[in-house]
Amino acid sequence: MWKSSNWASLFPTKTSFVVFVLYIALSMNHGLLVKLSQDKGTYHYNVVSVIILTEVIKLIISIFLFCKDNPLRSIIDQTRENYTVLFLYMVPALLYCLYNNLAFVNLSIFDPTTYFILLQLRVILTGIVYQCLFKKDLSKIQWLSLVLLTIGCMIKEMKMEGNIRQQSYGFFISILLMLTQILCSCLAGVYNEYLLKKGQGVNVNVYVQNIYMYTDSILCNLLLWITFKHNETKSNVSEIDIFKNYMVMYIIINSAMYGVVTSLLLHSLNSIIKVFATAIELVLIAVLSWVLLGYPITLQTVSAVSIVSCSVVIYAKHPITKSTLPATKSNKNLIDI
Repeated sequence: MWKSSNWASLFPTKTSFVVFVLYIALSMNHGLLVKLSQDKGTYHYNVVSVIILTEVIKLIISIFLFCKDNPLRSIIDQTRENYTVLFLYMVPALLYCLYNNLAFVNLSIFDPTTYFILLQLRVILTGIVYQCLFKKDLSKIQWLSLVLLTIGCMIKEMKMEGNIRQQSYGFFISILLMLTQILCSCLAGVYNEYLLKKGQGVNVNVYVQNIYMYTDSILCNLLLWITFKHNETKSNVSEIDIFKNYMVMYIIINSAMYGVVTSLLLHSLNSIIKVFATAIELVLIAVLSWVLLGYPITLQTVSAVSIVSCSVVIYAKHPITKSTLPATKSNKNLIDI
């Protein structure tokens, strides 16, 4: 029987449980809303513009949270003292820019269940990057988790070619795009931890770090937007029509809320609980994709979701990144993707 003490150790407050539930709901909503906004696998709105608006909302929220306890001018003062941190965050901002844009591309190729399962391959890449960068050897139980994860993804990948939009992407190009998105996420996360360990961001307020992150992200996406507009001969929909598209506005609001809730989850709970949430997401996204989008739940899907969920739970109990950061206020970093 599940003891109340065990429940309290996972969720010390009612608020932390609410944050946990919201994290799962908003994460699933993103994939489902993006899929529902498509018309035969294509978007009739500018994806980069949507991401820019999302980052602007996150930036406004970060400034508001900072100004609750600090004067607005102190942002400028801290930036003058730690301007190198602003430039250092350009690296993860660029990686997250690619990640967010590729998420729309890959959700136009894969069904939501396949997308979320393949996204868990970042656990494997994170393990490899950590071994190379931090010289940390994985234990046998960690390798078991990674092997199970690989098997689960392979099972879901079987006969997947028929589900990919062959008219736009080949099978191997589709997998390459997915791996690129995953690699961007892994490198950005590891770089962020490496940045904190080096000490450049130790004395910078956590909300100011968020402001740096979102400012750099907006700049990266603006460059991408200018590049696409320069090469674009005809746009399906003008940017102003984004505000008339209710589904797109839901995506923007949901993504901004998802970023804030992810911050609260990592702040009030921990990354291990975040991994447990992923296992729950995989099950729910398969059910909701069947109910809302008509994707069938096959034996192949059930097997893949079960194996990957098991792998994620094993990893959560034996995480690769266990207690590696120094005890500084920067460990409360609220930066998310």
